[in-house]
Amino acid sequence: MSDRIKSVTARQLIDCKCRPMVEVDVITENGFLGRGSAPTGSTVGMYESCVLRDGDPNEYGGKSVHKAVDNVNTILGPAIIGMDVTDQKGIDYKMIALDGTENKAKLGGNAIYAVSVAVFRAAAASAGMPLYNYIAGGPIKTVPVPSFNVVNGGKNAGITQPFNEFIVMPWKAGSIYEAVETGVKVFEQLPKVIKSRFKTEPMVGRSFGYVAPSEDPEEVLDTIMQAADECGCADKISLSLDCASSEMYDAATKTYLLKGKRVTADELIDYVRELTDKFEFVFIEDLLDENDWDAFPHAVSRITKTNIIGDDFIVTNKKRIEQAYAMNGIGGFILKPNQVGTITEALETYRFAVDHDLLAITSGRSGGVIDDVVMDLAVGLQLGFIKNGAPRSGERIEKLNFLMRACSLSEGCRMSDISKLVKF
Repeated sequence: MSDRIKSVTARQLIDCKCRPMVEVDVITENGFLGRGSAPTGSTVGMYESCVLRDGDPNEYGGKSVHKAVDNVNTILGPAIIGMDVTDQKGIDYKMIALDGTENKAKLGGNAIYAVSVAVFRAAAASAGMPLYNYIAGGPIKTVPVPSFNVVNGGKNAGITQPFNEFIVMPWKAGSIYEAVETGVKVFEQLPKVIKSRFKTEPMVGRSFGYVAPSEDPEEVLDTIMQAADECGCADKISLSLDCASSEMYDAATKTYLLKGKRVTADELIDYVRELTDKFEFVFIEDLLDENDWDAFPHAVSRITKTNIIGDDFIVTNKKRIEQAYAMNGIGGFILKPNQVGTITEALETYRFAVDHDLLAITSGRSGGVIDDVVMDLAVGLQLGFIKNGAPRSGERIEKLNFLMRACSLSEGCRMSDISKLVKF
């Protein structure tokens, strides 16, 4: 039974870092509501869809989104009113055509994406089921393994840690409930270890993990494993890294910052390969710059004990993952639908990955929101593991609760077994 879109309304709200974002309500003729919002990252790849901001220095330092809101209310919304709410592809591609630019710069990727998510949710509401069941086409059998970004790199307090995220993955736990408790235990033990090892008070990073206490990645990894060992969890976890190396890349010299020195891509690859001999890594994300196409195939061929994953490198874009796959330059990608700007395009990239034996890993953004659609995608697509962030701020804890709740509500559901996906 079809249900058509009756109204589309947008507003400006704020994300978890108090930056303005677009939120959209879609209401169907049968009275069902779908709500979508457009979070953004602290680091944004140059190939992501445009986040249209007003640039008015007198409001939120230029970050307000009234233009994008207006584009929803006056252009995008009127164009899709009357369309069948289940026609996600038709609706998304109509908005893409209305914008007409490669990166959705005219109407705003944040405007288009918020509408796309709202339509997706309204369709599930009209079908009378949670969105993750709507995506799965029925009851779910598994929920993904959560991960915990416990230490944040970058530039903090005179220390430049070249790797951006140090991640704990409790994939050896016996259930989703034990996995969440394991991640929390390690996180709560970590400040004690940091204080004892480095004789300094732990600080909170920009992604709500602890600030890296050293410029040496290996020392940070040792610190995390000490915390896991002290709380009796070392046998339940492995690690992962988000290097975000575009942040540390110098295009003029084609070098990367590592432990206070500039190194070549080959040197960085060799260093990380040595780390994989000492530590168990489920995946390593954005090891190289988003434009370093030549080096990614070298990383895949030389680092064989983990999965090499692209985030800024792929930006959930089907053309980019096709090119990376053709070069054997990737083992999977981070699925962030707002990077490409519509649910349809994100799912097209996901299907390419699945069809070519590449991993897909959903992730929220650092400027996240409660009730992020990426969690419905993670559960509905029955992914093996996901990125959750640090178990500190509300929207990140909500993602952990989402996994436990979905498992509890689904008879026979369990946490995914990713033993066939790890390479160590």
